[in-house]
Amino acid sequence: MLNNISLLKSSTVPLLFLTSQIGFSSIVEGKTKRDLPNIIVILADDLGYGDVSSYGAIGLQTPNIDRIAKSGIRFTNGYATSATSTPSRYALMTGLYPWKNKNARVLPGDAPLIIPTDCQTLPQIMREAGYVTAAIGKWHLGLGNGSVDWNQKITPNPNDIGFDYSYIQAATNDRVPCVFVENGLVDGLDVDDPIYVSYKENFPGEPSGKDNPELLKMHPSHGHDMAIVNNIPRIGYMKGGKRALWTDETMAEIFVNKATDFLQNNQKNRFFMYFGLHQPHVPRVPNERFVGKSGMGPRGDAILEADWEVGVLLDELDRLGMTQNTLIIFSSDNGPILDDGYKDMAMELVGTHKPAGLLRGGKNSLFDGGTRVPFMISWPETIIPTVSDALVCQMDILASLADLLKIQIRQPKDSQNLLPVFMGQSKDGREDLILEGVRTLAYRHKNWIMIPPHSGASYWPLTSTETGCSQEYQLYNLLEDIHQDNNLLDDYPDLIAKLKERFLFLIKGAQSDVLDRFL
Repeated sequence: MLNNISLLKSSTVPLLFLTSQIGFSSIVEGKTKRDLPNIIVILADDLGYGDVSSYGAIGLQTPNIDRIAKSGIRFTNGYATSATSTPSRYALMTGLYPWKNKNARVLPGDAPLIIPTDCQTLPQIMREAGYVTAAIGKWHLGLGNGSVDWNQKITPNPNDIGFDYSYIQAATNDRVPCVFVENGLVDGLDVDDPIYVSYKENFPGEPSGKDNPELLKMHPSHGHDMAIVNNIPRIGYMKGGKRALWTDETMAEIFVNKATDFLQNNQKNRFFMYFGLHQPHVPRVPNERFVGKSGMGPRGDAILEADWEVGVLLDELDRLGMTQNTLIIFSSDNGPILDDGYKDMAMELVGTHKPAGLLRGGKNSLFDGGTRVPFMISWPETIIPTVSDALVCQMDILASLADLLKIQIRQPKDSQNLLPVFMGQSKDGREDLILEGVRTLAYRHKNWIMIPPHSGASYWPLTSTETGCSQEYQLYNLLEDIHQDNNLLDDYPDLIAKLKERFLFLIKGAQSDVLDRFL
């Protein structure tokens, strides 16, 4: 066992771990502002640690995602802040822990924008540095002010928090409204067929998945029995907007075409693009060219489709001569899940493939499978390919890129400047990190992780056989027990006391409602 004495700075007074102060000039000496890279952040949706072949996927190959890993740094301890979508995306965009914001939870499709327009966001930092910015793909951070009229320009929208251009889906594939929103306007909307959305009750005369199963080409396993779009039942109700409705089978092509258009239109500009993949989130309905290709059913096929999208993007960078000086960050918003509301045979067809790899748990989980995700960074002109076990988080992208671009952070942030780590010049990552499940928190310090008591009601497992309820603290040594099988609570009473003290110190400055929700 590791010596626990050196793991904490003090047994009596918790110390704040300082952000790295190493400047970018020491990493790429001689580069000028003109040499700064284009930057692309690609974020998959529900893609697990073990779903990528460079992370050891069994029976599933992702050669295009692997191109990023092979040309850059593949992190083995890379985390989303949260085991669900909206909170982790909030952290990426704001550099703030999402559990400090009571609205940073899984949002319905008609939720208001949860990022204040005066927040210094990741895209605003890019724009301050002279970059042209775009958000394309999945959003799920809310739109408007809480009473959206989908037939008018929606404000605020991504353009109001730092993006020059946006082409997004409002929430998730399984939530209404099932339309694309371009710069605040629903794409393709017929003014004579207005859109109405409700998360309370259906509209008179509209069919539903619950009442009209004969109309469905995909059936729910739980929930997901409300509005029917493209013969698939969704969460929430909607009426109208027929011409604007998406077709699931063509979503990937539409998004990647918008992304390559943005690259082509900005060949002479420095640009930042956030590209939110919608796969493999449910409903998993890939294009026919991928159907049956994985042997794992729709979930595996959707991962192959996502990998194809990444390949199209990388090929376009090659064609435009941009690859060498483009920094690409690839990750996932949270861990994997098999049955997430539709009967798509994901659990039956998974075979020997392990979506979370060697990790325990998955989406929504406090175990590492919920938040430890594929995380890789490539910048061929600068980064030497390697594998790093440094502890890093998506939340740290904001402060690190601000240092790269020499933009001052003017607001308090939880994001840490890990630029030397992201550039491969250091393996000294974070000392600690607070991780979020569903209304639950865990605390990682170096190779240790502490999980406080939590209720099974607030824990959704990867499979129906994995229970999450715990009435006692749990302590795991991730270096020696990556699957978190051996609770060492009784073996290290002094260590668990110090971890509790540090954890409570970190969260005690939060609002009282945070403490009520998580403790």
